[in-house]
Amino acid sequence: MIRRTIALLFISIPSVISAFSQTGTLTGIVKDAYSNESLPGASIVLFETTTGTTSDTNGRYEFRNLKPGFVRLQVSYMGYAPLITEEIMIPAVRPAYYEITLTPSSTELGEVTITADPFETKIESPLSMQRIGIDIIEKGAGSARDLSKVLQSFPGVSNGSSFRNDLVVRGGGPAENRFFLDGIEIPVLNHFSTQGASGGAISMLNVDFIREVEFYSGAFPASRGNALSSVFEFRQIAPNPDDAGFKATLGASELSFSANLPFSENSATLVSARRSYLKFLFDMIGLPFLPTYNDFQVMNRTKIDQRNEITFIGVGAIDEFALNTGLKPTEENKYILSYLPAFEQWNYTVGASYKHFFNESYTQLVLSRSHLYNTIYKYRDNDNTSPDKLITDYKSNEIENKLRFEYFANPGKWTLNAGAGTEYAVYTNNTLAYIFREGSLLQIDYDSRLEMVKWAFFASVSRRLLNDHMSVSAGLRADANNYSSYMNNPLDQFSPRVSASYTLLPSLTINGSAGRFFQLPSYTTLGFRDSNDVTVNRGNGLKYIQADHLVGGLEWKVSPTVRASIEYFYKEYDNYPVAVIDGISLASKGADYGVTGDEEVVPVGSGYSRGFELLLQKRSAGGLNYLLSYTRVTSRFSDINGRMLPSSWDNDHLLTFTLTKSFNRNWDAGFKWRYAGALPYTPLDIEQSELKEAWDLKGREYLDYSRFNSERLEPFHQLDVRIDRSYYFDKVSLAFYLDIQNLYNFQSKNAPRLLQQRDANDQPLLQGTNPERYVLKELQTSTGTVLPSIGIIVEF
Repeated sequence: MIRRTIALLFISIPSVISAFSQTGTLTGIVKDAYSNESLPGASIVLFETTTGTTSDTNGRYEFRNLKPGFVRLQVSYMGYAPLITEEIMIPAVRPAYYEITLTPSSTELGEVTITADPFETKIESPLSMQRIGIDIIEKGAGSARDLSKVLQSFPGVSNGSSFRNDLVVRGGGPAENRFFLDGIEIPVLNHFSTQGASGGAISMLNVDFIREVEFYSGAFPASRGNALSSVFEFRQIAPNPDDAGFKATLGASELSFSANLPFSENSATLVSARRSYLKFLFDMIGLPFLPTYNDFQVMNRTKIDQRNEITFIGVGAIDEFALNTGLKPTEENKYILSYLPAFEQWNYTVGASYKHFFNESYTQLVLSRSHLYNTIYKYRDNDNTSPDKLITDYKSNEIENKLRFEYFANPGKWTLNAGAGTEYAVYTNNTLAYIFREGSLLQIDYDSRLEMVKWAFFASVSRRLLNDHMSVSAGLRADANNYSSYMNNPLDQFSPRVSASYTLLPSLTINGSAGRFFQLPSYTTLGFRDSNDVTVNRGNGLKYIQADHLVGGLEWKVSPTVRASIEYFYKEYDNYPVAVIDGISLASKGADYGVTGDEEVVPVGSGYSRGFELLLQKRSAGGLNYLLSYTRVTSRFSDINGRMLPSSWDNDHLLTFTLTKSFNRNWDAGFKWRYAGALPYTPLDIEQSELKEAWDLKGREYLDYSRFNSERLEPFHQLDVRIDRSYYFDKVSLAFYLDIQNLYNFQSKNAPRLLQQRDANDQPLLQGTNPERYVLKELQTSTGTVLPSIGIIVEF
């Protein structure tokens, strides 16, 4: 069946339709990053070619007769730092539009010759920062245009499982990451997200609008707080004010539509919508759960005049996760349906960013609102006909209203950034649940409402020295809120950071950074109430979680398009919340669907993560690109008794190799191979699991937390491949892709599970000597299957 489909898409189509060569156009404007003034006479050259042009008196430039695909631009202008852009996608049916901002250079003419760097870093983050271009996002194997899966290819990044998008960076937990879209924080990145963490099943951002991603695994900018492991800056393409364009995609799991809509020469909008049909596919192939997701994305930018512009963004999702109870009753289906809850979830973020430009500086005012609604329910035996069968009923809202002001300046040799932010947050939680603890059944029943005011101050300064051979940067930040006396003093969350870079040789640079970072525990933890209706974690002295980073490394520019680097990192944690019930740090939780942190905790946890990263990367404007990364990481967190235990993300080894190659006649191919060392797991508590009252409540096994993460699974590895073929016509272009995940069908064994033994009438067996205990048997399962995805992209 797969072979026939491939033949239809990649062989039959050329014989049915007559494709002919089309060329594309690229237009845009070159402007000053601080004054927003256009720069006439700038030199713009297609990277790695001799084809070039100059910007006109209005700063505009244009390239015609370009081959559709990806290009990069090399830009230079007297008095400004040269620049090599990220990849720009050139379509055939409409002009591409790309705005270039140049930064004034502090180097005097004749002091030293500066060349543009295709691996540009930021002075504030000379290491631990990666730029991810649209070529990797669009053509990367194994991602099926899922942005979150693309991020897992980079150094230090792993995920908890192959079927989720949890981001585990340098051994930290999945709740330690923050995401910004055009400078506006989006608390939720994935569909079916785990509340209290960052993971989910599928990214909710449409890659059609993404221009590039900046990924910080350390040396976070001072303006970006509340993160311990990583910060992701997603930057969208600029809407084209000159030409309308439309794009439709039929993927393996979704149908999407996006459009560029110009309103005037100074205003244009990007808009998209997606709808999945996973529910029907999962039902056809007999899976026990039926997910449906929808999302939207919108961005409008209006240039009021030369000195003022405003950008509006909106992103949101509606998710539904139902149980497929009419399935054939296999052992694995019975197991999953016995414990898996149903849930509904929706979220959105809307925001506006206003910029006012001066001669050598500009200000930015950002206002945004985010809302996450999450409801989870579970009936015993999935029988919702009786209220007595209800064992979990959870409804929660997280609402954040944020205001941030920033000032950016470039006076001479200095770069300055300073600002402040405030936030009003509302969290509500209505919970009815039952837990089995210390041999008895306990009911949790509370209605919580939490209102918080947060505030922050930040500043950073950077400068290049010694004829640009050395750069230094220093920043500070302070956060506080009115939750309790443990959090309302900004000096208790004083967060300094410093970084430096020195060019030892023209192609060899040594880099280093150090900093202290703080993160607020999740709302699910802050707003939890005990049986006496008391926000018990406030009384337990809950604090900001602290992480101290120390990073050092070398970078070698092997050639203009190839670089190699090595980085050592060390993270030390303090004040980490530890669960009272099982004694485990919340750092090791969050890689499952549902909610994390909705329990009593004490802030007594500590931990560390250390290791090193090796990177070899080639980036060229066309042809061959590759990235080889290896990470050696050790991750440990303490339990409630102070024992330092392996975290749930203690892979030891992470190895990823990705490659993409463009061929003649508009063919592209790529592959990705991943290896992750054996993750730890916790053995079963068979004694507690056998108890009838305990099993009926949870529907699955209990773990022996006294032996937390004392066993190891087998290492994981997987090969993904992708083939793309594009066709270009006068008014429309067609692209077909085949993305095959897990090509050689690697089976990853799961931790052992327990299943009820049943009689001929499908009734659970009880132990003859003790009718209060079930007869259980071990169930060994695995995940992993060859997963082909076929997609069609139509652009017009």
